[in-house]
Amino acid sequence: MDMEITFAGGKKVNASFKGHLHKTDQPVTAGGENSAPSPYELFLASIGTCAGIYVKSFCDQRNLPTENIKLIQSLEMNPETKTPSKITIRIELPADFPENYKEAVIKTAELCAVKRTIANPPVFEIVTVTV
Repeated sequence: MDMEITFAGGKKVNASFKGHLHKTDQPVTAGGENSAPSPYELFLASIGTCAGIYVKSFCDQRNLPTENIKLIQSLEMNPETKTPSKITIRIELPADFPENYKEAVIKTAELCAVKRTIANPPVFEIVTVTV
């Protein structure tokens, strides 16, 4: 499974994968134009949106409306490494959400593939080839 990473001028770096183009840029303070999310912002968004699709699927399977549900992702940052030391995802449910599903929706969000990948990180190998 290959993803192609290309340079689009300035600090823009794009990824093409499965027919989708994912554009990134750096903030102005880092020399970019802030025309797209930074790669790190996309990474963080992938955590919350992954949990979100699991919650959405859970609700859809039970015919529970989702228009009044949202997830809020919060970060606690390690000041030394400047990386998250804790990520909290708060699932905001409407008052009429069935009580008997509240624990299950948490367990469902915890199944997120992005979270599982972070919890069990892959081996990274970076190589060069001449073409």
